[in-house]
Amino acid sequence: MLPCGFLNFNKPTGMTSRQVVNLVQRLVRPARTGHAGTLDPLATGVLVVGVGPATRLIQYVQEMPKRYVGQFLLGRQSPTEDIEGDVSELPDAPIPTREQVMEAAERFVGRIEQRPPAFSALKVNGRRAYKLARQGRQVQLAVRTIEIHGIEVRAFDYPELVLDVRCGSGTYIRSLGRDLAESLGTAAVMSALERTSIGGFHVEEALDPCELDEDYLARRLQPPLKAVEHLHRIQLSTNQTAQIRNGLSIELELEENTPPELAHELFAAVDPAGQFVGILSRSASGQLRTVRNFPTGV
Repeated sequence: MLPCGFLNFNKPTGMTSRQVVNLVQRLVRPARTGHAGTLDPLATGVLVVGVGPATRLIQYVQEMPKRYVGQFLLGRQSPTEDIEGDVSELPDAPIPTREQVMEAAERFVGRIEQRPPAFSALKVNGRRAYKLARQGRQVQLAVRTIEIHGIEVRAFDYPELVLDVRCGSGTYIRSLGRDLAESLGTAAVMSALERTSIGGFHVEEALDPCELDEDYLARRLQPPLKAVEHLHRIQLSTNQTAQIRNGLSIELELEENTPPELAHELFAAVDPAGQFVGILSRSASGQLRTVRNFPTGV
């Protein structure tokens, strides 16, 4: 049987996300692999890699809340918004107080609009934005809505600023630093970034990709259910499990203590042995139907 599950890596600086995936791919062929959210070569921290059928659940990992620790240099700017680009200092840049930085950070908590950086992996007319930017082309990406759950000022000793950010998917931390600095009348470049968690995947438990071998992989592969632990879990009977695996809808009353707002949400279904069956949703008729089925025995 091909391996199936998730690996939580602590990506080192200088290594690309693709290189980490390739290390796994060499060990698990012909099983598929893929990662849940790119980290730039400058960044370190949690990089979740799906293996085998679990790659079908990567989108659910990407939707999990994330946490980052970002380091910035105020009074500086670069086209890449980090120290990888050509950094220049602003003449006579204002020096904010810690209190001013904290007040500014509070204004960025919640649902906000953010313009992604030109040097990013987002696509413009089918081409990566960073490739166009490297060619000297003007790249203006559309503003989009993101969610910032919280920002803590970990340290501030001008020009160095350290932020602990809890956010939703699609957030660019270097752009957050850029916008925060602009609100203070200055600029900022990101000098370091660590992703400390994605949902239940934490950097403290992450693996060193350089130590990976077949035995290590087998021992540290986490089950597919890890990708959907944020979904309400329901247990099916043997008969219901068979119906779902055959693509049929089922009748299932939710538990009395199930919050009403979950009535139309997605559910992670398990069989009587606790094995993952698939992701279900409630139809207009009240039945539960399959959104994503999963192989038997995974």
